[in-house]
Amino acid sequence: MAEIATGDAALDETHAHATYAPVSDAYRRYALWLLMLIYVVNFLDRQVINILAEPIKLDLHLADWQIGLLSGFAFGIVYTLLGFPLARAADRHNRSIIIASCLGAWSLFTGLSGFAQNFVQLVSARAGVGIGEAGCTPTSHALIADYSPKEKRASALAFYSMGTPIGSLLGLAIGGAMADAFGWRKAFMVAALPGLILAVVALFTLKEPRIRLTAAMQAASDKAGAGMATFSETFKYLLTAKRAFWLLAWGAGIRSFLGYGHAAFAASFFYRCHGPEVIALAARFGMKKGAFIGLALGLISGIAGTLGTLVGGQIADRWGARDLRVYGSLPAIAVVVSLPFAMIIYTTPSAALALALIAGTSFTGTLWYGAVYASAQGMVPQRMRAMSASIMLFVINFLGLVLGALCIGALSDAFNKGLGLGPAEGVRWALIASSLAGLSSALLFWLARRTVREEMVS
Repeated sequence: MAEIATGDAALDETHAHATYAPVSDAYRRYALWLLMLIYVVNFLDRQVINILAEPIKLDLHLADWQIGLLSGFAFGIVYTLLGFPLARAADRHNRSIIIASCLGAWSLFTGLSGFAQNFVQLVSARAGVGIGEAGCTPTSHALIADYSPKEKRASALAFYSMGTPIGSLLGLAIGGAMADAFGWRKAFMVAALPGLILAVVALFTLKEPRIRLTAAMQAASDKAGAGMATFSETFKYLLTAKRAFWLLAWGAGIRSFLGYGHAAFAASFFYRCHGPEVIALAARFGMKKGAFIGLALGLISGIAGTLGTLVGGQIADRWGARDLRVYGSLPAIAVVVSLPFAMIIYTTPSAALALALIAGTSFTGTLWYGAVYASAQGMVPQRMRAMSASIMLFVINFLGLVLGALCIGALSDAFNKGLGLGPAEGVRWALIASSLAGLSSALLFWLARRTVREEMVS
């Protein structure tokens, strides 16, 4: 394995100097903005269902575990499983076309969600959204790594990751307002429109750097025997030589479990545990409760999450230039700092205070993005980048998307019916218990510090 690593490192050194004709700084900025906007739509379409959970639950007569399945499992299982073949395609074919095609597909399925008349139809539509979105992030990560010099990679990936809080903000705000005005079905239809437009823009303006590979470079690459890596080759390389990769991936997976799981039940928590105060706050601003809670959750978590993403990326790049162990220490510290915020949010009798403190969990909950995603790109040779991102995202999304909302929904039902606490206390204690368990991610991040510096190759 050492021989493979040495060969790949040598090849990457060649690639670093000559593999791709560089894009201009202006185009790099344009591409980053376009990819970030696509990721905004990714999360808008993914998260809009969270603010619609209560009206869907009432309309279709669902239990919390079914809401969890809709919010996470149905989408997530397809998303995670398709990530590998689509990452393999991204390492071999035109990534611009893959991104545009996937964007168009998931936007179409988002619109179709609004036509669902029962649980099975809605589950099927959400699974379709997962089919499209599976091709977005690993492909985009690989493109950004090719566009960006090594010293700017973490901040570039953090900039792209702003799509998570911004898209969640828009999904909550637009979904809540549309649901109040026109019903939850129209909210899905409106959420689908931006993606269909951006798909056309991406298809015609997003450049694939590999197209500019010169004949001399291709000859050098062929001579080195470096075709694009397979899943098994990449997985073996990571498994045998990259301990920090797995610690960071599992730590991020636990954070994702909390992020997706709590987001799926955030609106439900406020409706059930702070219903009268939420109605009163909404009336004070001349709004209905759905529009108010969607806008409040969206703005607070979106702005704080965006700041956390940017700050985390800047810290990772600046401190990482001196000591790459920051890739593990920054996320670990963020986990510890976030816990007191979460405990107060779920125990305070004040809805206003709980809403305000969501800024703390949102800021600390996004600090890890740039560091962890940059590690997935920097620990492998260039030809493994999309597949490496896909493997890391499989761990993150399996724990987060597939299990997060489903497990917290099942836990809420268990506290509600099994212990007889009622629906309000059931969801409250499910959120508290999962927050405490999530503290284990800090240990995984901290352990990654031991070897992350030595495992970076590019």
